[in-house]
Formats: sequence, C-alpha cells, structure tokens
Amino acid sequence: MKRAVQTGTLSQKGCGLTLLTPDEVKETHYAGLEILAKTGVFVESDEALEIFHSIGCVVDKAQKRVRIPAHLAEAALQSAPSQFIVRGRDVNKSLVVGGKRVSYTPFGEGVRVNDPYTGQQRDSIKMDLAAITRLADWCDEFDIIHRAVASQDVHPETYPLHNFEAMVHNTTKPISLGGGNGKLVHKMIEMAAMVRGDRDSLNLEPFMVLSTCPVSPLRLVSECCEIAIAGAKHRIPVRFTTMALSGSTSPITMVGTMAVQNAEFMACATLSQAVNKGAPIFRSGTSTQLDMKKGDASVGSPEMAMMAAMNAQIAQFHGVPSWTGGT
Repeated sequence: MKRAVQTGTLSQKGCGLTLLTPDEVKETHYAGLEILAKTGVFVESDEALEIFHSIGCVVDKAQKRVRIPAHLAEAALQSAPSQFIVRGRDVNKSLVVGGKRVSYTPFGEGVRVNDPYTGQQRDSIKMDLAAITRLADWCDEFDIIHRAVASQDVHPETYPLHNFEAMVHNTTKPISLGGGNGKLVHKMIEMAAMVRGDRDSLNLEPFMVLSTCPVSPLRLVSECCEIAIAGAKHRIPVRFTTMALSGSTSPITMVGTMAVQNAEFMACATLSQAVNKGAPIFRSGTSTQLDMKKGDASVGSPEMAMMAAMNAQIAQFHGVPSWTGGT
C-alpha cells in the first residue's frame, strides 16, 4: 500500500508543560516591574549603585536601595540577546542556547559524595569534580558541564579557580561554574584566555558561563554585582539564578514567587545591560517551596519542577535563554 505525501500538516515532537496562560505570564511580569519601581532592590555594591544612578534609576545611597523604572528594565530585556553560542574548546561541541531549545547539564553544587572505592560518604574534593567532569564529557546527553561538586580540599577563598582548573582539564564542552566574586572572575578570565590562546577570541567566543545569585528577597549582594559587571565587560555569559523560597523569602503561592523572581532577575539584567548592551545573560531559577515541618528547601519536589516550567515560560516572554535546576 502506498501513502501519498501530505502537505501543510502540523506535527508535534516531544511534549511541553504550560502552567501559566499568556495573560498570567504578563501579570507576573508587570508585578515584577511594580516591585522594582515601588519597593526596589537592596544593592550592596557602591560601583553598582553608581551604575544604576547613571542610567536614571532612583538611588538611595544611605539605604543602598535602588528603584528601577519599568522602561529601564524593559529596555534591558530588549537589548539582551535572545540566543547566543557558548563555544566548546572543541568547536564541534559548541552549544546554541535560546528559543525553545532544550539542553541538559549536571546539577550542582554538591558538597558530599559516596566514595566509589570505600562506599563511605565524605566531603567532596577537587579530584571528585575532575572525575565527574570527565564522566559528563563522555555522556552525549550533557551539552554543557556545570560544576557538580565543590572542591572542598583547597583554600575557600580561591576554590572557584580550582573548580575551573579541574573542569577545563577534563572536558572540551562548554563549562558553567560560580565565579565567587569580581576579583576571582578576572583571574578566571585570565586562565581562560591562556587556555584559548588570547583574550580577544575569548570575549568573542566564550567557552564558559558564570553563575551568580541575588539573595531573596530583593538583594543584590556585592558578589552578585561584581560578577554581573565583570561578565558584562568581557561578554562572558552570566547566569542569574534566583532562589526565592515560597513561604519563606517570597509569597507562599507559586505565582507570587515568580513575581519576586522576575524583579530579582530584571534588576540583574538591568545592571548587566547598563554595563554593556548586548551582554549575554541567562534567566535562571531554582525556586521551590519551604518544607514547613522541617524548615528545609524542598529540592526535587513537584512544585520545584512546576516553577522551573514557569521560569522557562517567562524567559521566553522576556526573550532570553532560561536555565533551571532540580527538575
């Protein structure tokens, strides 16, 4: 039996999880803008305060509070790239991020491991990170390698640099890790430039993503500001991971938590784009709910997966790549 070719048909590959209607996405966006304009965010860095002041934000330097008008936040979202390439040191392992593309990476940052030789649980060390990175490099399912565990056997003030070294020696895929602070980011960029061969090509084709977190609710601490500024200056992609906790550092409802997450991310985006328009950024979120009985963050809960899906929806509305964890 022969089946003739059909024209104009619609097909679906894979499945999606749409938890917010288009109107609800807009409402959470507008709620975030209202929070930024009326309540504002605490900004610990004096350099960041000056940057916000220079673009027209209302800055109270005594209280370190910044109120961001809606048009500045929305302009920042417009100038951030909707997609970009994170290069692999092996060019064939480079990754295009943005739109509705889906990629996978190891979760992080673990602080305990089960020793593969003794079977005993212990603190993670640098060699564990190197071994896990090598394993993730082998796995085709992982397109970018996030640092999975912490190098706790080195000096804590420089451990992000040790994380970078352990990873860059064991994968040619793009890597992702926390920057620590501005000083360490500049050191890390120097290391990356040595690996690449020159700094100019690193700025044009970065092979790493820097991660930093505002502190919920509505606080841009110094380290977050420093990494945002350094990443933007060198056009290294920065992943701003908001961790609002429903029932603790944000409203108990998931939609209310998304509003706080919106405000925190848009504040970071505004800072980044004020430093360098077009600097690549990720909207990232690992929000979940508070376990009221234990007082713990419920990582891996159904609500965390639901808020991850919401984060992706809102990121598509904002026109920037998204990153979520714990799903």
